[in-house]
Amino acid sequence: MAKLLVTWVKSGIGQKEDQKRTLKALGFRRLNSSVVHDDSAAIRGMINKVRHLVKVEEKTNEAE
Repeated sequence: MAKLLVTWVKSGIGQKEDQKRTLKALGFRRLNSSVVHDDSAAIRGMINKVRHLVKVEEKTNEAE
């Protein structure tokens, strides 16, 4: 299964409260941090909601 590397690149200050909660739900703690998630429809929907604040890279499992 593919993985998504999501990096928070723009501040949530001044954004709507639901977007701030989405950043928290994705697992971000501070700006310029990165998290890895399995590629799923739910995660894609969350990323789509904050797409202007994050950068997404797709990672494949080379070890398998």
